Amino acid sequence: MRGSTTLLALALWPLWPLTVQAQLTLAEALHVADRAAYANRTAGAEAVRATALRGAPLSGVLPSVRVEGGYFRTTDPIAAFGTRLKQREIAQSDFDPRRLNFPDAIGNYAAGVVVEQPLFNADSWIARRAMTRSASAAESTADWTRLSIRVDVIRAYYGAVLAAERITTLDAAVDAARAHLRDAEAMVRAGMATKSDALLASVKAGELEAQRFDAQSDATVARRQLALLIGQGAGAEPALPARLPPANTIRALAAPDTLDYAPGQRADVGAARLQVEAARADLHRARSLYLPRLNAFARYDWNSPERVYAGDRSWTIGVLASWSPFEGASQLTETQAAGARLNLALAAADAATGQAGLEAVRSLATLKSALARLAITERAVAQSAEAHRIVARKYQGGLATAVELLDAAAVETQSALALSSAQFATIAATADRRRALGRDPGAMAILDGTTPIADASNRLPGAIPR
Repeated sequence: MRGSTTLLALALWPLWPLTVQAQLTLAEALHVADRAAYANRTAGAEAVRATALRGAPLSGVLPSVRVEGGYFRTTDPIAAFGTRLKQREIAQSDFDPRRLNFPDAIGNYAAGVVVEQPLFNADSWIARRAMTRSASAAESTADWTRLSIRVDVIRAYYGAVLAAERITTLDAAVDAARAHLRDAEAMVRAGMATKSDALLASVKAGELEAQRFDAQSDATVARRQLALLIGQGAGAEPALPARLPPANTIRALAAPDTLDYAPGQRADVGAARLQVEAARADLHRARSLYLPRLNAFARYDWNSPERVYAGDRSWTIGVLASWSPFEGASQLTETQAAGARLNLALAAADAATGQAGLEAVRSLATLKSALARLAITERAVAQSAEAHRIVARKYQGGLATAVELLDAAAVETQSALALSSAQFATIAATADRRRALGRDPGAMAILDGTTPIADASNRLPGAIPR
């Protein structure tokens, strides 16, 4: 018997994840989103790309080494004489006029090693500074994207929990409505109530059942939206808690954020300011195009009729200075475009700073309003439950009509739903408030009893630290 039980357990083991699904906590959802959310992956890749581009201007700063090799055959008089000279094969007979004018075809294996060292290319040095600022701005943008996604995850997570709690509330309301219906039908049979009482109770029960079906659909969509947001795909449906955190827990978490703080150094504002620095450096680069350039080079050459890198060597070293004071107005166009980009960056930085200030004010007002509504709905739940109990007692004693009873039950249900909505609104307002102040909302994972996750200022996976 024990052996058959073991075999059955082994057979059912692959199906275990399909039947028992671990509940997803907020901390886990935030961790998954940091790594796999599509917006975070995109921002992280952009930060890596921008960091890699910092090396592009180094071609005008660092030395380069080039190895050459090739073969050609020619009857061109100048090329043929020069080739024989490079091969150290010139003889007295080669100066015969006819042979000079009509040389035999000659082949040559040419090879060389070339070293080039830029000495002064101002635009490359300045472009390096501009690209570095742009890379830092991309990293700050990635930080802000991750922080914003955390806010979206908190909203989506507790939005899905809210949808599940609505189902629970409506389940209880449907059960209560069916009980009222049974009581009404019994009273009709006993001649203590009219048929209209039973019909009204049936209508109310039907309305609540319809609302429950809608809530079930909303809960399914909410779970899939959460899965899509954190990068698990729209087909996943994570298991979530059935109820929102208690109102007192939410209030205790949100209370410190009701102080009128000034916004801190937000990553989006920092990114905008870094873009200004990058644009200003790019304007200096464009202006430096009018400056002369100075570059050095050295090369070894081999020329042989037999094989590559054979024959006697020759070397050449030199310094080349060049200056292009006018290149068809392209330099002027580049300077004007860089100036326009600087103006755009300045406007964007001013807008980001202003938006940060506005969000700080707006988020504070929203959070205070949400906390006030939470307190009001808490009282309303207690009052509506007591009112429903009193009306039910009166109905049983024949002192209240069915309409009054059903209305009291509906008010209790709506109060419970309003409290859930107020709890969710307070959580969402707290997350928005923390983002507006430049603080990480990831610490709100404490709501589900887990350890708060690391601050969003950590680098995204794959990003290169500053």
